Amino acid sequence: MPHFTLEYSANLDDLVDMGATVELVRKAAVETGIFPLGGIRVRAVRCEHYAIADGRKNYGFLDMVLRLGEGRDLATRKKAGEHIFKALSAHLDPVFANSKFALSFDMQINDKDTSWKRNNIHDALKVETVNG
Repeated sequence: MPHFTLEYSANLDDLVDMGATVELVRKAAVETGIFPLGGIRVRAVRCEHYAIADGRKNYGFLDMVLRLGEGRDLATRKKAGEHIFKALSAHLDPVFANSKFALSFDMQINDKDTSWKRNNIHDALKVETVNG
């Protein structure tokens, strides 16, 4: 953890480089300093079928959800969330300027007793740091 999922309306494909967007979110998450590097995941999921407001097809959305493990206090989570949202929002300013668009971001904390993980990326990063 943390895992970011960006769901977005398909009509954003002509307006947003999603590869650049997921990289921007990844970098912003790293910049917060509160997430283990080997646990960061950012994925974008294109929503082909969607309905917004009064049904006009020119409306767009990007909804980002961050799932993270327990252990960080509210102030830390808020500071990190605000940093990430500010970076993403600024990145999407051109979309706001040229279309009708909704951006949302929510954090969800996973209960450690019902969250299972297996990850050898952490170990690989440690080896790279030692040998680097």
